[in-house]
Amino acid sequence: MTNILQTKDQQDSLAPTIKNKLCEIVGAAQCLTGTASAAFYTDVYRQLEVPDAVVRPSTVEQLQQLVAFTHEQGIRVTIRGGGASYTDGYLPPIKGVVIIDLSLLNKIVEINEIDGYVTVEAGVTWSQLKEELGKRNLRTPFWGPFSGMKATIGGSVSQNTISHGSGLYGISAQSVQSVDIVLGDGSLLQTGSASTGASPFMRHFGPDLTGLFTGDCGALGIKARITLPLIKCRPAHRVISFAFPDFNSMHESMRRISLERLEDTHFALDGALSQGQIARQDSAGQTMKIALSILTSSPSYLAGIKQLIKSAFSARKVISSSPYMTHYIVEGTHDAEVKSRLHRIRELTSDLGSEIPATVPAIVRGMPFAPFFNTLGPAGERWVPLHAIIPHSKVAKFHQELEQFYGQRSADMQRLGIWHGGMFATVASSGFLYEIALYWPDEITAYHREVVPQDYLANLPKHPANLEAREYIQQLKEDIVALYIKHDGTNFQLGKAYPYASRVSPQTLNLIKNIKQVTDPKNKLSPGTLGI
Repeated sequence: MTNILQTKDQQDSLAPTIKNKLCEIVGAAQCLTGTASAAFYTDVYRQLEVPDAVVRPSTVEQLQQLVAFTHEQGIRVTIRGGGASYTDGYLPPIKGVVIIDLSLLNKIVEINEIDGYVTVEAGVTWSQLKEELGKRNLRTPFWGPFSGMKATIGGSVSQNTISHGSGLYGISAQSVQSVDIVLGDGSLLQTGSASTGASPFMRHFGPDLTGLFTGDCGALGIKARITLPLIKCRPAHRVISFAFPDFNSMHESMRRISLERLEDTHFALDGALSQGQIARQDSAGQTMKIALSILTSSPSYLAGIKQLIKSAFSARKVISSSPYMTHYIVEGTHDAEVKSRLHRIRELTSDLGSEIPATVPAIVRGMPFAPFFNTLGPAGERWVPLHAIIPHSKVAKFHQELEQFYGQRSADMQRLGIWHGGMFATVASSGFLYEIALYWPDEITAYHREVVPQDYLANLPKHPANLEAREYIQQLKEDIVALYIKHDGTNFQLGKAYPYASRVSPQTLNLIKNIKQVTDPKNKLSPGTLGI
C-alpha cells in the first residue's frame, strides 16, 4: 500500500496549465492536490496510486466541462460518490489520474408528487433524500443501504446495492426510472421518457437504456442526475427477530420468506458480527440514542416501552449465545395487515428457529443510517467486507467449503489477529447474499480519520502498521472470491476487486466493449473498472 503522504513531485505532477484549467472550472477551493486531498486517496479498504488531483464540481454543467476538458487532454478520470466503496472502484490503479468527486453535486432537483417521481443530483445521500421526502410522508421503494449517511444515490446506482426496502422492492437498480449520463466527451445522455424531451416519468420506452447504466461502476458514463419513483410511507410497522442453531436452518427460513415477499427490510448476522455491533454501541455511548430510536419508531409509545423492557432483560443474553439471527422490519397500511404478515413469517420459521426479542431491527428502524463506526472493528481493527450473491441451491455447499477454508487457515489467522463475521440477505427469491467481514490489527488511514466520529475514534485502541497481516488479508480476499466464483456467485460493487470481463461470455464482453467505445471513445473513464 502506498503511503498516504507522498513526495512533492508526486503531489504536483499536473502541468500548471492543466491544473489551472481544472481550478478555473470548479473554483480553486474545489481543486485539491497533495495532502489536502489525502482522505480522497483511499476507500474503506486501501489506497492505490495517488491521483494527480481531486476536483469537485458543484453543478452538472461544471461536470460536463470537466469531462470535456479531460477528454480533450487525454486525461483519465475516476468517479467518487460517498467514498464508502471497498472495491478500489474510484481509486486510481495507475499514475496520471484525476478523481472527480461528486459529493457537492447534491441538490434535490424535483419532487413531483403528481407524476410520482423525484429527481436528484448524483451526490445526494440517501439520508438527505429520506429526510426531505419524509416531510411529505413519501419515500422511494428502495431507499438506501445501511451506509446511507455517507452513501450517495449516484454511487448506489453505479454499484448496485440492497438494504432498506429490498425485501419488497428489490435492489437499487429496480428503483431507477431515468438517469442523466455525462458521456466520455462531456455530452449528456438521458434515458427513458426523458430521451424524448419529456419529463422522466417513465423508465420503459424501447430498449431499457436506464438498466444499461446501473451497475456499470462508472465505466460507461458518469451519473449526473437520477430519477426514482415515489410511494407513500406505510403508516404501520412492526419488527421481528429469530435465532437459529445452525447456518442451514437460518438460510432455509430466509429462502421461504423471500418467496412470499412479506417484509420491507431484512438482514441476518452471525454471532461474531452481532456481538461486535453490541460492543460498538456500548463503547460509542449510543445507549440513550438507541432507546430514543426504539421509542420514536415503534407503532405506539406503549409498544416502544415493551421493546425497551425486552431489550434490557433478555436481548443481550440471546445475542451473546445465538450463532445466527435474522431480523425483519414489516410494514403495512394498517396494524392488522402487519400482524398478518408477522404471523406468516412465524409460520414459515417455526420448525427451524425460535423467536427472540426484536431489539436489533427496532434500532435499525429508528436509526436506519448509523454513523460509520463499523468501518473499524470494535477494538480498532481495520475492516473490509466482501460478498457474492449465490443461487439458493448452492449456498449450503459454499458455506461448508468456507468453514473448511477458515479451518485450514485458522493458525495463521489467529497468529495475525485476523477474525471474521458474516452478514446475510436474500436478493429477490432466487439469490442469497453472503457477505463476509474481515478484521485485522493495522494502522488506520486518512479515510477513517475523515468518516469515523472523532469522539468514538479517540477511544479506540491504536495499532501499528501491520504489513504481514495486510498482505495476508489481500490473499484471503482473492481466495474467497475464487470460492464464490466456484459456486456461481455474482457481485454488486464490482469496481476492480471482482472479476467481470474474465467471467462473462465473449458475446457479452464484445457488446459491452462496443458500447463503451460509443459512450467513452477514448477509454478514459474509470480505468480498470469491469476489467475493460
